[in-house]
Amino acid sequence: MIRSPANLYRQSDRLRASGTTFLRRSVLNDALLLTRFAFLLAFTVVALGAWTRLVDAGLGCPDWPGCYGHLTVPTSEQQLARAAELFPEHTVDPAKGWPEMIHRYAASTLGLVIMWLAFLAFRWRRVAGYPAKHSYFLLFLVILQGMFGMWTVTLKLWPQVVTLHLLGGMATLTLLYMLSLRLKRLRDKSGDEEGWSEIRFDSLLLKDTGQHEWLLLWRLRHWASIAFLLIVLQIALGGWTSANYAAVACPDFPQCQGQWLPNLSMEKGFNFTQHVGPNYLGGQLDGDGRVAIHLTHRVGALIVLIFVGGLALYMLRRPMTLFLQRRAFWLLFALLAQIAIGISNVLFYFPLSLAVLHNLGGAFLLLTISNLLWSLNAMHPPIPAKGVIRHA
Repeated sequence: MIRSPANLYRQSDRLRASGTTFLRRSVLNDALLLTRFAFLLAFTVVALGAWTRLVDAGLGCPDWPGCYGHLTVPTSEQQLARAAELFPEHTVDPAKGWPEMIHRYAASTLGLVIMWLAFLAFRWRRVAGYPAKHSYFLLFLVILQGMFGMWTVTLKLWPQVVTLHLLGGMATLTLLYMLSLRLKRLRDKSGDEEGWSEIRFDSLLLKDTGQHEWLLLWRLRHWASIAFLLIVLQIALGGWTSANYAAVACPDFPQCQGQWLPNLSMEKGFNFTQHVGPNYLGGQLDGDGRVAIHLTHRVGALIVLIFVGGLALYMLRRPMTLFLQRRAFWLLFALLAQIAIGISNVLFYFPLSLAVLHNLGGAFLLLTISNLLWSLNAMHPPIPAKGVIRHA
């Protein structure tokens, strides 16, 4: 069969388009795998940061980026003598230095991986829809995190810097997770023959309730946004509690020091103009200030439980699709697990394993609400008569 020139040209165009699609999908697969590795590494860094802080090793190495003038923790007699000579005001304790340096090694590795992601984003910036700006912002954030890590040491665990360092770690973890979601969606779109994904929403609900579904989706997005903000504020409160060593201020539950309302000082507890200079290892606040911080953290947990738990239960009790109910279930599970771990910490007097798990629980809760919020914003309002929604 002899093909006309027009048919040959059309076949050539299809082959070129097919090759471009394959290349794009291969590029996105590589970026997605690297992003997922970075996400797992960031989760490890968050855990190591919590471990370092909870074993009081934040100043295990009083200099930065080395440790007592060495690239690793000094262990030999000669190295220990040299460290004591360089830092006579500090007691050299390798057992405190190792948690700090392991945390730094992991964080530095994460920084290099994110730098590579930013390089790939620059290289593949012409791939339609590639989240290059997202990758660039992650690089900026991880550089800022490195500076906060340095200031944490040089400013001797100043609570403001310690709290911002914790929030920066959570932000890095969340943005890596969101980047993986964006890359996965873009990869799935590139696999379609027409270069776009079609998502059919017969309904947000399993049965007709007479409710306008676009209004329901609008409300869920706003409620999830408020829930996200409340969780971020609660994590900040948790960081402030840890940075000021206020976790042990109330060793009982549900009361605090045997009282429902013990003596507290909000002015002292939330004084954000603390002087720079003193060594904040162990904290500088008196009992009234620490009690105020601890009780505020408990009240914040109650508010998060009511609002976020209410949102999850509302979505589970409504006849919504499995797509949304799965996300609501994981949100409720993460919330209840975090509350249970927090209470157990007090009842068992803050064992190290539970304290680290409480930090990771906060990260998991943040990721679940981020997933729900992403899913709700990725949805377009359902089109009547079972229409097809094309995502650009």
